[in-house]
Amino acid sequence: MSSHGPGTVDRDLRTSPTGSPAEPPSQLRKVALSSLLGTTIEYYDFLLYSTMAALVFGDLFFPTSNSAVSTIAAFGTLAAGYLARPIGGVVFGHFGDTLGRKSMLVITMGMMGVASLAIGLLPTYEQIGVLAPVLLVALRVVQGIAVGGEWGGAALMVAEHSDARRRGAWTGIMQLGSPIGFLTSTLAVMLVSLLPSEAFDSWGWRLPFLASALLLVIGLYVRLSVVESPVFQQAADAANDESRAKLPVLEVLRRPLPLILACAAGIGPFALTALTTAQIIAYAKSIGYEVPTVMRALVMMSIVSLVCIPGFAALSDRIGRRTVSLTGAVLALLYAFPLYMLINSKSALLLTVGLLVAQVIQNLMYAPLAPMLSEMFGTTVRYSGVSLGYQSASLIGAGFTPLIASALVAAADGSSVPLSLVIVITSGITILAVWAASETRGKDLHESPNESR
Repeated sequence: MSSHGPGTVDRDLRTSPTGSPAEPPSQLRKVALSSLLGTTIEYYDFLLYSTMAALVFGDLFFPTSNSAVSTIAAFGTLAAGYLARPIGGVVFGHFGDTLGRKSMLVITMGMMGVASLAIGLLPTYEQIGVLAPVLLVALRVVQGIAVGGEWGGAALMVAEHSDARRRGAWTGIMQLGSPIGFLTSTLAVMLVSLLPSEAFDSWGWRLPFLASALLLVIGLYVRLSVVESPVFQQAADAANDESRAKLPVLEVLRRPLPLILACAAGIGPFALTALTTAQIIAYAKSIGYEVPTVMRALVMMSIVSLVCIPGFAALSDRIGRRTVSLTGAVLALLYAFPLYMLINSKSALLLTVGLLVAQVIQNLMYAPLAPMLSEMFGTTVRYSGVSLGYQSASLIGAGFTPLIASALVAAADGSSVPLSLVIVITSGITILAVWAASETRGKDLHESPNESR
């Protein structure tokens, strides 16, 4: 990891003001738009599945006489998708580090679009029996692999094109794909949920998945028009057989500290997201909230993120990645029990206020991740390191959280205490990781190709 102190960062900014070859502003904007569209599509499809798992997948694909068991089984398929994400990170990280960033991003977008379209056309358990949940899980795994390769590549395309002094601000634009994807998926669910319940259960839930085909066409059109990362291209042109990493992921694992810290730093924000998005729907329903009430709160959370993520990411350019992330993690730990006190009030207003505050806190932890992780690894292993670190954090922090949380709540007779404790533990892990990390703000991404830190 970088050992930059404040003085060193300033010196880096003077001697290497861009951190990448000079890029025409129009090209940088196109790269940012491409990455934004890509992450929006990926997260629209991935999060749409999470919402439908809470609403209908339990009954349609895992029918039992106990609705709670059906919901837990549906959340189990969420975990399958998260398990696949590190696999996608390794596979696409390898080829992204050896062949280039752009081509991998075209493939990940295509995989996600096709998988989502297939889910929208998938017969239910009543129609084809046990084959239905098997195919659903398989398609979820494809989604997970695609997301596993998407985020790291999209982050690097922006980070490696942008000025080091504004790397946080530009990657903050890319990270808007998560709230925009969630917002559009939530709005899509809200629209189809206006249908009569019988129509929604039989065919209405399919419409948002089928609509992803249009998003895919638009996203691929823009993504195919951008140029390869100049930092990668320069490293590839200068590489020889000795300097080129044959297996980038092994290079990362040989010096595992940056990977461990990158993963641990993301666990807190991912766990909080899992609890306040996918899991909150099932929990709020269980204590008497109407689904439309919760969905409106989730839409407002996404709108808050549209302001907070780019704002906090840009702030990390000024005061440092660690400061922003640590602030969020400490606030998350302190807010763990008050959050569920507000939710358990059974007041729609207090539920909304509680979730909005939680979202601001989550954004503080999440916004610096893209620039921070991009600055923690060398060029020839950066795609592998960033993807594996980020996706491992998503697996540990969010992959099993809805499943475990639902089981803990059931075991505790509906108590929310286990949910608060999950936030305390996971935000504590993030605090330790970010505290142990060195500041990376302003780092020049042109470095020794063999340097994985």
